[in-house]
Amino acid sequence: MTMLLQTMAGSPFGGAEEFFVRLACGFQRAGIDQHCVVRPNEGRNPVLATNGVSFDELPFGGRLDLRTPWGLRQQIKKHKPRIVLTWMNRASRMTPSGDFTKVARLGGYYKLKNFRDCDHLIGNTKDICDYLVREGWPVERTHYLPNFVDAVPGTAIDRAEFNTPSDAPLILGLGRLHENKGFDTLIRALADVPGAYLWIAGAGDLKDDLLKLSGECGVADRVRLLGWRRDVANLFATCDVFCASSRHEPLGNMVIEAWAHGKPVVAQASQGPVQLITQGESGLLSPLEDASALAGDLRTVLDDKALSDTLSANGRAAFETNFTEDVVVARYKAFFDEVAR
Repeated sequence: MTMLLQTMAGSPFGGAEEFFVRLACGFQRAGIDQHCVVRPNEGRNPVLATNGVSFDELPFGGRLDLRTPWGLRQQIKKHKPRIVLTWMNRASRMTPSGDFTKVARLGGYYKLKNFRDCDHLIGNTKDICDYLVREGWPVERTHYLPNFVDAVPGTAIDRAEFNTPSDAPLILGLGRLHENKGFDTLIRALADVPGAYLWIAGAGDLKDDLLKLSGECGVADRVRLLGWRRDVANLFATCDVFCASSRHEPLGNMVIEAWAHGKPVVAQASQGPVQLITQGESGLLSPLEDASALAGDLRTVLDDKALSDTLSANGRAAFETNFTEDVVVARYKAFFDEVAR
């Protein structure tokens, strides 16, 4: 019998997918008996293997995919888990219920129709948990368990690699090139932050649109789109300030990452950053869709070394208290002990 079976479909890239890998590896280090069922992914799955995480691959395809539901039933029959932890809509829908505790982990405000056969739901923010209860999910089966991030220090990248002056103020943005991430607002804000350069690490369909906008705003010579990167710690080691520019962000994982790496945070006031950041103490929050206000906050942090150091120190303290691997894995272990059949 296996204590825990995890099922995760996931996109080729994404924050939830990256956290799944961190959590599975954290469980392995903590001695939790687990097996995972995942999509083939040449970036994530070798990390699982390197860390000793046991896993099998299934396609997690569309409506005509009969192999995955059959394969999941076989995995459950083989491992006889006490708990099955599913990640996001597709894996939850395809994973059958059975003689085990079925739990879904939600990182967004998803419709509950895909989770009706679950015994418990996990929200990675308190606001998501409040949403689940408002939608009718029983409060006693709703659980807040936060994410953690990797705090291993990185090595600064030679800025010349991306044609960036070594003495220029450097702003970092991270995430999919998607409308929700608000990189258009950040590029508009950059026009009012003289001399600063912007690195955006991420992949997505809006690359050409963002390059065009950079030209229209007169900042194309100061914007660098780096593509999807796995060396996030190195990017934090290189930048001067991190900007969480999302207009829609349930959690704001990157805020926690910036705190872990000792960088000041400027953010648009979307759901996740508002829950995480104490204004003026652990970061600066600007109104949504206000490029001028965002630019003002970026200038303030870049120009005021004392404030920048204070935001960095307070953010790191918040990380140490709530979002380390040891803290979060211990909370998951207590939850598993509580709900396991």
